[in-house]
Amino acid sequence: MKLCFLGASNPETIRMLRALERAGQRCEVAGFIDNDPSLQGSDFYGYPVLGGSDRVAGLATEGVHFVNLITGSALVRYETSRDIIRRGGRLANFLHPSVDLDMVSLGCGNYIQEAVVLQAGVVIGDNSSLHMGAKVGHETLIGSSTFIAHEVSVSGCCRIGDGVFVGTNATILPRVRIGNFAMIGAGAVVTKDVPDGAVVVGNPGRILRIDEANAARQHDLGLNGQGH
Repeated sequence: MKLCFLGASNPETIRMLRALERAGQRCEVAGFIDNDPSLQGSDFYGYPVLGGSDRVAGLATEGVHFVNLITGSALVRYETSRDIIRRGGRLANFLHPSVDLDMVSLGCGNYIQEAVVLQAGVVIGDNSSLHMGAKVGHETLIGSSTFIAHEVSVSGCCRIGDGVFVGTNATILPRVRIGNFAMIGAGAVVTKDVPDGAVVVGNPGRILRIDEANAARQHDLGLNGQGH
């Protein structure tokens, strides 16, 4: 599969490509696209920055699939992925070869970094990103366009909604449900269910506020299978 990456900023992408090659899963890379005009036409660790999102349609006609590397905002990640699809592009999963996917179910357009542990029965929707060292316990469900940061620990049988942000080193205890568009602060320990749009901080976790705009958002952040 020939890939084009959205976002020419994180060198970890290059390390993942090298790891895939060492594992016998070499990817052909068309290059990167980035909407920052100062990067367009430049070189990113040996790969060309081909232009902005206006290049998607042309690349798609050549059979190129796209990987969305934008992570910090669930909504921005969703919007950029939908833009790729509207322009005729198809999204691919980009997964580090160290990740064991046996008895795990994934949607499309997911980005999973090195040393992520997914136990049996984990289900992940579309367009989510899980970062270095995150651990997800058995039979946990993670929605679409959700961000799981470095070293997060999600215990077994949890339910993580769509558009959720879980900060670095946060811990979510067993069978907890996290509502759509909630934000879990770095280092928080979540011991009980979290409603839609809540911002949770501290140990034990407490609700700092409810973001009413996020709580009222539509909850379909999947890609409806359009990325495959």
